[in-house]
Amino acid sequence: MAAEDGDGEGVRVLQNLRGKICEAKNLVPYSGPNKMRDCFCTINLDQEEVFRTQVVEKSLSPFFGEEFYFEIPRTFQCLSFYIYDKSVLQRDLRIGKVAIKKEDLCKYTSKETWFLLQPVDSNSEVQGKVHLELKLNELITDNGSVCQQLVVHIKECHGLPLVNGQNCDPYATVSLMGPSRNDQKKTKVKKKTSNPQFNETFYFEVTRSSSYTKKSQFQVEEEDIEKLEVRIDLWNNGNLVQDVFLGEIKVPVKALGNDSFQAWYLLQPRENGNKSSKTDDLGSLRLNVCYTEDYVLPSEYYVSLRNLLLKSPNVQPVSASAAYILGEVCRDKCDAVLPLVRLLLHHHKIVPFVTAVAELDLKDTQEVNTIFRGNTLATRCLDEMMKIVGKHYLKVTLKPVLDEICESPKPCEIDPIKLKEGDNVEVHKENLRYYVDKVFNTIVQSSISCPTLMCDVFYSLRHLAAKRFPNDPHVQYSAVSSFVFLRFFAVAVVSPHTFHLRPHHPDAQTSRTLTLISKTIQTLGSWGSLSKSKLSSFKETFMCEFFKTFQEEKFTEAVQKFLDEVSSTESKEPSGLSEPVHLKEGEMYKRAQGRTRIGKKNFKKRWFCLTSRELTYHKQQDKEPIYNIPIKNILTVEKLEESAFNRKNMFQVIYGEKPLYIQANNCVEASEWIEALCRVSRCNQRRLSVYHPSAFLNGNWLCCKATTENTKGCTPCTAGVPADIQIEIDGDRETERIYSLFAINMPKLQKMEEACGSIAVYQGPQKELDDYSNFTIEDSVATFQTLQQIIAIVEKLNEPHEKYRKKRSSSAKYGSEENPIIGKVS
Repeated sequence: MAAEDGDGEGVRVLQNLRGKICEAKNLVPYSGPNKMRDCFCTINLDQEEVFRTQVVEKSLSPFFGEEFYFEIPRTFQCLSFYIYDKSVLQRDLRIGKVAIKKEDLCKYTSKETWFLLQPVDSNSEVQGKVHLELKLNELITDNGSVCQQLVVHIKECHGLPLVNGQNCDPYATVSLMGPSRNDQKKTKVKKKTSNPQFNETFYFEVTRSSSYTKKSQFQVEEEDIEKLEVRIDLWNNGNLVQDVFLGEIKVPVKALGNDSFQAWYLLQPRENGNKSSKTDDLGSLRLNVCYTEDYVLPSEYYVSLRNLLLKSPNVQPVSASAAYILGEVCRDKCDAVLPLVRLLLHHHKIVPFVTAVAELDLKDTQEVNTIFRGNTLATRCLDEMMKIVGKHYLKVTLKPVLDEICESPKPCEIDPIKLKEGDNVEVHKENLRYYVDKVFNTIVQSSISCPTLMCDVFYSLRHLAAKRFPNDPHVQYSAVSSFVFLRFFAVAVVSPHTFHLRPHHPDAQTSRTLTLISKTIQTLGSWGSLSKSKLSSFKETFMCEFFKTFQEEKFTEAVQKFLDEVSSTESKEPSGLSEPVHLKEGEMYKRAQGRTRIGKKNFKKRWFCLTSRELTYHKQQDKEPIYNIPIKNILTVEKLEESAFNRKNMFQVIYGEKPLYIQANNCVEASEWIEALCRVSRCNQRRLSVYHPSAFLNGNWLCCKATTENTKGCTPCTAGVPADIQIEIDGDRETERIYSLFAINMPKLQKMEEACGSIAVYQGPQKELDDYSNFTIEDSVATFQTLQQIIAIVEKLNEPHEKYRKKRSSSAKYGSEENPIIGKVS
């Protein structure tokens, strides 16, 4: 979500959401004989679903344990988490929800919290705003008497809730309410829209007519006006079923003067809407939610901070560097690692930095079998780097075999306690062995596809480990295998959706199979690099028995050969040049490009696939493409106005005479597809500078009313994202995030500065050891100098940020669309 150019001199407002759906407990039992439920949880922006967990079967306290991370491409009022009971034949049942208003998200940042589930009904689902114009008129009747008339102009609504997952059919009732009156009028029904344009005016007689006087005064009792109010109720037209309440607003008549009063109002639930609902017996949900909103300034503002961070790999010792200090002051190292790794990657500094912090880790490692096993800055940076750089590597390596496992799963349960009646454990062992062999062989034969950056880091780790433990011949392998097997392949196997290897979460049985495969792969990967017997790594007896079926020497040799290859600096064939890079895939809807038999263009569900060479769509996944667009032919990719086809989350790929219109499943998905397509086509020579934001229908463009289909566009194209095709990085954004983290943790920076002073004066902290012992300070003078630079830079950056915040808050007048009125106007 970017700010307009005139609003803040090119400042971009960018929103991020990350966290974890942990678990639910004490859910309401099913009413049938089997009390258990099959549950899943969704994340919704307002009411638009943007994330869904896997289904946890037969549980009233389901453990989800699923992390999420995405950018929020639009404004929103509320973040909601819904718990569903999965149904095979009917609509999934919503058990309850947790709703957090946007302004309250900061209260829960980076800490796990138990939330009570609230009931889901039409009153709890209220969202959106309405635009009204109200005026009191004085009218003189034919016989000379005077009356007061209220004029209500209901213009439009924005962001009304979805009903059963679909755009609603809204209408409004306009009422003048008082102790002894209820005059009600109604707008026309608008079909299939969350943003209806009503533009209807209604007239109400406010006072009884009285004799007209020269003073033109209204003869009306004061208390009557005091008690009158205008009420607007929004409803969804149910046709054959009951209408659904969408929200209401109330405006006291006494608040209106002689001038026209025009404003946006936030829709509210009914005041007594939830009084009968029980909120303490639906269960609860444990969440970790971190929402950030960054104001990204123009690039020149970040020069000093960026340069200081990029010097980090060369600072001696590395613990005195700005990048390392960032990890020290952040309560959750993950907050620091995400932007830091991206920034260092963007500027080709990740290998020397990871090498430097890994060497610091090794100084504190006393035993070989604990090498790189902790969650330190070094291990977390490397984890994040592998996720970013290794995306394509995982897809070419694991995706085919994971597709086979997920789409045609064979039973693999070998735990005697979990076996069902009639299960043949020997057959299950054969199935599991088949899958493990396939995954293992795919991995150990994939070294040529391993990204150069990963190989460079593995090479450094290998030699650092051998230098630290010169008497152990296996340590050079364990240093590499602890990352590539334990933290990369094994994690991707057990949660393929997290790495975009599968479009949906696997079911419970498949998840169990993937867990068993992952456990075995972890142990096979560590063989030959640690100790000869790895059976002790399994807590379960049945896994020990299964593992005995593997031939030790054969697998040890294969692992060592693979580790040698991925930790070598020898040049490899650039496989990325001969094979197209797989970037994104998923199911969306496209508008038919030709005429159908009945002459009407419709929308069809298709499977889309984007590589570095082409965009294709298929009737189904793994089928031959129906149509392909070479990347070199793409002229621009832009959003499409909802009004074009009365559909949300649409975008257009312009590549020839006619654009391809596509509808994504939600706003996050639409934004990701647009960014991916823009990145891969950004160097095309014939890219357009202007485009049509709407469609050409019934002989004219809906946006500019031009009557010729090949008329030049009427709107400037949006600028391309400054990022690499495979590594999607916005350097300014990452630097802004790091600035925000330093600003939030300013007290810790100052505390660390005090610690350096204490060490320098007293050769170590004397009285306040507990305050200082959490910091790693090897060189107090060098660390002190870096801290002074960080603090000075942050204080300087505070000024333009504060200036922008003031400008933004003052420009949004109360009652404007950006700052709607909440509650009654007094």
